[in-house]
Amino acid sequence: MNAEIQRVGAIVWKDLTAERRTKANFNSVVFLAGMILLLFGFAIGPGGEIIDAISGGVLWLTVLFSGVLSFNRSYEQELENGALEMLLLYPGDRRAIFVGKLLANLFFVLLVEVVMVPLAALLYDLPLWAHIGPLALVLVLGTIGFVTLGTFYAAMASRLRAREVMLPLLLFPMLVPLLVGAVQATGGILHGDLMGSTASWLKLLVVFDVIFFVAALLAFEHIIED
Repeated sequence: MNAEIQRVGAIVWKDLTAERRTKANFNSVVFLAGMILLLFGFAIGPGGEIIDAISGGVLWLTVLFSGVLSFNRSYEQELENGALEMLLLYPGDRRAIFVGKLLANLFFVLLVEVVMVPLAALLYDLPLWAHIGPLALVLVLGTIGFVTLGTFYAAMASRLRAREVMLPLLLFPMLVPLLVGAVQATGGILHGDLMGSTASWLKLLVVFDVIFFVAALLAFEHIIED
């Protein structure tokens, strides 16, 4: 058990260290998130009621569209220098690779959200700070499910030539329940409905995270070999 934890930690450390040295992926993802927020703002135009009604959708679509870039790079370095085969040949449970990649991606996407959410609050004049605790819970639960599926499908598409195209095509349809739950929960929180339907949407996010984490963990060893 200790060996598997060490293996997970080594993968997380390697991925985060590589990103810290270059910062290329983080800068591109943050820039894309900012551009998406600006474009949504131009498309919607001025109008407080419209922004209030669709702010949750804008926030989560920005997370999804920008965050998928990070998954494309999850296995890129290993594929370029042949390190993925070495990881697969290393004694131990191969699911440690998935958990390590998941944790590294989770940290990365949450870091992007730390920049993106205040930017959205500034651009759209959203009352995010008044509900920062419940909103942070929704962001974490939604991001866990998003990153779990993103890391899994990135492994599935990693050996495909058109993986940049195939990954969104595989990933986004599976994220529909999570997107609906996260948008509804975010909207409920921003409108002060903390004890009504928002609690039900939070339960949906928890169930989604648990089911797909277990399913991805069990299936990872089979798809990474193909």
